[in-house]
Amino acid sequence: MLLGAAVLLCLVDVLHAFAIEEKGDVFKRMACPAFLMFDNAAYLADMTFELPCNCKPEEVSSVTWYFQKQLGSHKPTVLTDFAGNVIVDSGHIRAGSDMLKRFSIRMFSLIVFRAQVTDSGHYLCGTKEGDFFYGYDVDVQPTKSITVAFEDKGQHVQDDRTERHISLFTTFWDWTRCDRCGVRGEQRRIGLCYVQTAQLHPRYRAAVPNVTSCGSKAVPARFQSLSHLRSPEVAIRSCMTPCRTDEVPEEGVQAISNVISKMGKKPWLPRVPTQFHKQPIGTDLIIACPGARPEHAVAWDKDSVRLYLSRYLIHVNKTMRVFIDHGNHLHIRRVRSRDRGTYFCWREGEMVAGFRLSVFHQARRRRSLQDPETIYAMRIIGVSYIVISILFVVIHVCQCCWRALRGPA
Repeated sequence: MLLGAAVLLCLVDVLHAFAIEEKGDVFKRMACPAFLMFDNAAYLADMTFELPCNCKPEEVSSVTWYFQKQLGSHKPTVLTDFAGNVIVDSGHIRAGSDMLKRFSIRMFSLIVFRAQVTDSGHYLCGTKEGDFFYGYDVDVQPTKSITVAFEDKGQHVQDDRTERHISLFTTFWDWTRCDRCGVRGEQRRIGLCYVQTAQLHPRYRAAVPNVTSCGSKAVPARFQSLSHLRSPEVAIRSCMTPCRTDEVPEEGVQAISNVISKMGKKPWLPRVPTQFHKQPIGTDLIIACPGARPEHAVAWDKDSVRLYLSRYLIHVNKTMRVFIDHGNHLHIRRVRSRDRGTYFCWREGEMVAGFRLSVFHQARRRRSLQDPETIYAMRIIGVSYIVISILFVVIHVCQCCWRALRGPA
């Protein structure tokens, strides 16, 4: 039963997640429910998701999106993107609207970029007067406690867990594409936590009856502590896929490049856009792959060295200084001289960008009395001196009073 539910949920998630595209006029085909219901949707932190307003009365030409953490706890918050879009009017919809915002509203849909756990809650589509047509119960699951299984090392995903009146299991999405081509790559498969119980709140809808995500508000309060015992997970395995014909260098190019390199010329490098960046030694650096999202297959190389997830994924080693997070960002803590080089980014099996990193020592400068840091330090020292002086005087006064009260021995 749990296996069938997991397979069906996997298919639903694959069809629903991350497809941000133009929508047709679906409002004439879908009638709004007489009683407001909430559709369950689960995502992993740092992912981007889209919530379409699937229905509205024909006489309504504009919609407003609202957010409410707990149902009925307080008045819903009106959502707006940084472009100031609160209301979407059907008479002013245009293609290609700006989507590079934390929240974006497009074609009656609300798009949330790089969602965080705090974004979990109820999202409602309605009018500016406060009439609601459609609702979502969004569960953004954290990556801090995520369970990682490297299949090449014989590791396995979590087993299903069954308690009284409730079962917990993982629903996996499809494997990503191989993140590199022509060389050994890796595939990733994301799994989210789901529960199965007959005691879900009837106001929440799910793709499979009696099944919802672990962080859904449909889960009764007495079961929510159990759902926290299971974390989302990710499985990783090796893969090999050939490059397209136009991506493979011609035979002999690498040998010729070696000769050119020995002659003092610039050696052959992959023909991808390259960004140049200087970073002070001792500071932290985060590199993002252009156009990549957390659900994409992304890989990183430093020059000719492959930075495989099996070694560089976050939390694989507690003392890691260079690592890749679950959002596909490359982190370099406390940059050192040996970190200089060219970092290449692969996306969906294709090398798409280069990042030429050079490092330098920050020149030391003399601080003046007008520097904010100097003023702050002097203020702290002055306050500490005053506090210590007051304590010194109070202690001596108390000692004198005590001796006076005791009288002569």
